[in-house]
Amino acid sequence: MAVSNKVKGSMEQGSWIRKMFEEGISLKQQFGEENVFDLSLGNPIMEPPQEFFDELRRVAENPIAGLHRYMPNAGFVETRDAVAAQLREETGQDFTANEIIMCCGAGGALNVILKTLLDPGDEVVIFAPYFVEYFFYADNHGGTCKVVPPNDDFLPDLDAFENAIVENTKIVLLNSPNNPSGVLYSAELLAQLGEIIQRKEKEFGSEIFLVSDEPYRKILFDGLEYPHIFDHHVRSIVATSHSKDLALPGERIGFVAVHPDYDDKTELMDGLVFCNRTLGFVNAPALIQHIVKNLQSVTIDVQQYQDKRDFMYQNLTEIGYEMPMPQGAFYMFPKSPIEDDVEFTAELQKSNVLVVPGRGFGSPGHFRLSYCVTDETLAGSLEGFRIAFEAVG
Repeated sequence: MAVSNKVKGSMEQGSWIRKMFEEGISLKQQFGEENVFDLSLGNPIMEPPQEFFDELRRVAENPIAGLHRYMPNAGFVETRDAVAAQLREETGQDFTANEIIMCCGAGGALNVILKTLLDPGDEVVIFAPYFVEYFFYADNHGGTCKVVPPNDDFLPDLDAFENAIVENTKIVLLNSPNNPSGVLYSAELLAQLGEIIQRKEKEFGSEIFLVSDEPYRKILFDGLEYPHIFDHHVRSIVATSHSKDLALPGERIGFVAVHPDYDDKTELMDGLVFCNRTLGFVNAPALIQHIVKNLQSVTIDVQQYQDKRDFMYQNLTEIGYEMPMPQGAFYMFPKSPIEDDVEFTAELQKSNVLVVPGRGFGSPGHFRLSYCVTDETLAGSLEGFRIAFEAVG
């Protein structure tokens, strides 16, 4: 056998996102790319903002001596200074470079955090609907995930959350704006989560870390402002990336930010830097660190995503689909017209429309569509959505 039994089992569980992506490749080969409406993958269609190309040109035409050498494992000080300055402005917290580690995207950042904090058998509390890779990330480092169900608005059931926290709970991991629902956790909700965590810490005499996975935090609609976790729990850590806000998913650039007022911050940062190195990431890429240093206040044109959201929400609800209005990110999570979401996604595939079953996110009976695609793809998918809805009655 070429792979371990454990990895083989994980591969068989797999990711519905990846399965649908591969199905899309097959359909495009069969029917032609223009006749397949693939809404399964959150791969931003938008190009990076002009400021990115200006910075890229500047760095290329005026290379810094030692640009491509090794650096401190936490990343270039000047880049971390820039990230800290932006966080000071956004949060009002006294961030410095000493609380920032540059990482290989949000996925790399989360693995660094989990490796640093988890002992074998520790639990990570996550909220459905969730990003399925969280299970594999926790397992990478000896932990397990415990799922808290949502209420009807895809927000955490607070009673279930409080009951989910036990003596070996080490991390509460949230994702807002949420993939797949697009729901934003309000400051009031974050305050309630923080209060429950602190109450449980006193009950068990433990430390529980609130970790926020927030690559979509700058993609907010309707004038909403992002409520940061740092106001609600001192043992809080952010993992994020520039994959979405600068449309740079292929560059794998992100960072970890630790609450400046955490008492054991120095030891935690030392552990994070150590894990960044020993997990094999070593450093975030040097060239892109120099570029994003001057782009911390820059974001893609969010209005374009809001327009796509409005187009799909209006048309799908007119057909009869039900869903919460997304407040951010670039996903929708409609209710399946029939109970079996896998059966319904298969019905959509008959019209070459590809979406992801909700059970892949811990919420059966729904499906996720991604609208970070061309307007032509969105418009072309609508007839398939109508046909499938009518086909199941």
